[in-house]
Amino acid sequence: MTRTPARPFRSREWFAAPGRSDMAALYLERFMNYGITPEELMSGKPIIGIAQSGSDLSPCNRIHLDLAKRVRSGIEAAGGVCIEFPVHPIFENCRRPTAAIDRNLAYLGLVEILNGYPIDAVVLTTGCDKTTPSQVMAATTVDIPAIVLSGGPMLDGWDEGDLVGSGTVIWRSRRKLAAGEITEADFLRAATSSAPSAGHCNTMGTASTMNAVAEGLGLSLPGCAAIPAPYRERGQIAYETGRRIVEMAYEDLRPSRILTRQSFVNAITLVSAIGGSSNAQPHIVAMARHAGVEVTPEDWQDAYDVPLLVNMQPAGKYLGERFHRAGGVPAVLHELIEAGRVDGSVLTVTGKSMAENITGRATTDREVVKPYAEPLIDKAGFLVLKGNLFDFAIMKTSVISDEFRQRYLSRPGHEGVFECRAIVFDGSDDYHHRIDDPALEIDENCILVIRGSGVLGWPGSAEVVNMQPPAALLQRGIRSLPTLGDGRQSGTSDSPSILNASPESAAGGGLAWLRTGDMIRVDLNTGECNALVDQAEIDRRLAADGLPPVPESATPWEELFREKTGQLGEGGVMEFALKYRKTSEKTPRHNH
Repeated sequence: MTRTPARPFRSREWFAAPGRSDMAALYLERFMNYGITPEELMSGKPIIGIAQSGSDLSPCNRIHLDLAKRVRSGIEAAGGVCIEFPVHPIFENCRRPTAAIDRNLAYLGLVEILNGYPIDAVVLTTGCDKTTPSQVMAATTVDIPAIVLSGGPMLDGWDEGDLVGSGTVIWRSRRKLAAGEITEADFLRAATSSAPSAGHCNTMGTASTMNAVAEGLGLSLPGCAAIPAPYRERGQIAYETGRRIVEMAYEDLRPSRILTRQSFVNAITLVSAIGGSSNAQPHIVAMARHAGVEVTPEDWQDAYDVPLLVNMQPAGKYLGERFHRAGGVPAVLHELIEAGRVDGSVLTVTGKSMAENITGRATTDREVVKPYAEPLIDKAGFLVLKGNLFDFAIMKTSVISDEFRQRYLSRPGHEGVFECRAIVFDGSDDYHHRIDDPALEIDENCILVIRGSGVLGWPGSAEVVNMQPPAALLQRGIRSLPTLGDGRQSGTSDSPSILNASPESAAGGGLAWLRTGDMIRVDLNTGECNALVDQAEIDRRLAADGLPPVPESATPWEELFREKTGQLGEGGVMEFALKYRKTSEKTPRHNH
């Protein structure tokens, strides 16, 4: 049976312009040089792109080099024509000065591909942290049917009988090494044991969080986010994703129909319930702004009282395999919909509502996915903070340890309030060089502050706020100090930092005038964070010293990034790009 699309496919204007055989020939000939036939391209079938994020430079996404074969089989089985193409690589661990600058670069590149080539719908292959938001942002700008296929987490890591999760084992082992509890060989062994297979981080770091967010937004098939990369189900859902994107092309089911304000509010709630990464904040805001949806600080604060339901590192005990077997994201959404915290009526890529998708998907493993009424933590969302040091920052509360809560948040009559002496570092090099300097007299009544680590100052914003105490304190058993910064921290970190501070020091935020020795008062009850410095002294410092120096841009892109990119509180987007929406509604003019 011949299917009729909801609207004519864009590719027809490239390949089958009536009466323009010269134009058709120009656009067809080079696609044919690897064996594709003119009949395929001119058949009227949808041209389906596979945005290939896998490469040797992106090991966390490399699984997509194989998964794309299953996607292609699904596309062809459903009657589509497949064109696979590369996207800019993003690898969190090794990209210098930070992978954060690549999110917007990958976005720009994918927009140009989806807008300027004969592609009717696209499979977005995601995995490592920023591959998810960058591709969703691009698909939203162009607004052609799009579906997210994540590559899945690695298998669980084990070291001497203990679960060791990506990233989380690094931060914990650093503390043990500094305290003299393990050797460097022990550190290296534990770290490498956490990466036993293909896939992205097996903890609830930013990668797992953002792929869960994609599913929570309704952009992935149910259950897609948590399937481990090596599992057979990963290849199976890749095939089904290929089949479904062809159907979406015929249905003209675009991101603009799925990404509503309610879908983003649902995603924020989901992040709180899974103990998700603090990096979700700028990424969700960025995706929402490109979709023309307003997400406010109040939306994050409204989700603060969402309980922690997923027992997964770094906030909990287990890793990705167990979470998948426990039901993954559908099991969590089931709890949240039943509790009335997620609106199940939103549309998804299946063409059905989220509530329909998760029917019968309750968990069978209550060690991993807790009942809403019996959570791991009652209030596990992100606290929104503001004060004279910044207009916006967040604090991930699901990783506040009992030790931290007892030391800083349990003073009788002042619960949730603490005051500490600031120790200020200008970037991570300064921190590493001076953290053990006895002249700083760092004790448990200090807060470690790092500046120059934001969008402009780094550039790109670096994952450096989760600073560990000096070795002298670690050896005394003090595992964490309060930390504050205008950069980010790894989603795998178990540090309850105040981070993503906006505006950053390089943009004139309050961290620019803060000095070592100043007292900082944090009130989690009112959401205020203030340095106890009077305004006259602040004005004197700014007049005398100006802003802290920042390194020069090292590449053309770094300079352009700094010129065009906004602050983390607003998603770190290129502000000029927000006016470009639904670009697919007008086919670009031809080039011959």
